[in-house]
Amino acid sequence: MSIDLERINKTMDALRNNHMQAYYCPTAADALQQVKDLLQEGDTVTHGGSVTLAQCGITELLKNGSYTYLDRSAPGLTREQVQEIYRQAFTADVYLTSANAITENGLLFNVDGNSNRTAAILFGPKSVIVVAGYNKIVKDMDEAFTRVRTKAAPPNTVRLGCDTYCANKGQCVSLNHPDSKLGDGCRSDQRICCNYVVSACQRQKDRIKVIIVGEELGY
Repeated sequence: MSIDLERINKTMDALRNNHMQAYYCPTAADALQQVKDLLQEGDTVTHGGSVTLAQCGITELLKNGSYTYLDRSAPGLTREQVQEIYRQAFTADVYLTSANAITENGLLFNVDGNSNRTAAILFGPKSVIVVAGYNKIVKDMDEAFTRVRTKAAPPNTVRLGCDTYCANKGQCVSLNHPDSKLGDGCRSDQRICCNYVVSACQRQKDRIKVIIVGEELGY
């Protein structure tokens, strides 16, 4: 995948115009270091489900760093305990996540099933750090919806073992409904596209930090 630095800079400028900090890191290792630089010793930290964070070594950093880590994946947790960690995330110093798509005009687009991730992006944690590979950049919201329905949701449902149309067919059933972008036709109890969130210009300037990585990461 070739990297278009002009496109990255355009996207970063747009994010800044929308009151979000923006950083470019050529590699996953650079992104890991950038996250380290943004964290402070003793921070209470947690994260959403993310292949990207794991690929960058960020989840290992949180486990082994000098932080109070709310670990949603710790062995032996009951469903109720995991749900409690989701709630505790709202009082965290830092919440880490990736994005389903980032538009060239500086919008973050995220779709969630449980919606603990999208909820934390919107409100609660003092700081939100978004780490996203270059492959997450899209031209506009139309491309963002297409990306979720063809490149993000299908492999994620396979990874999570969900019995959904997209897991079985490789694309969202709503592509059979030209007038819909919101998963029309999917009635699976294991559906992961339940709430759609667009983060535009922020009231709380620089609360959201976006790290764009010059590699293909995540789904």
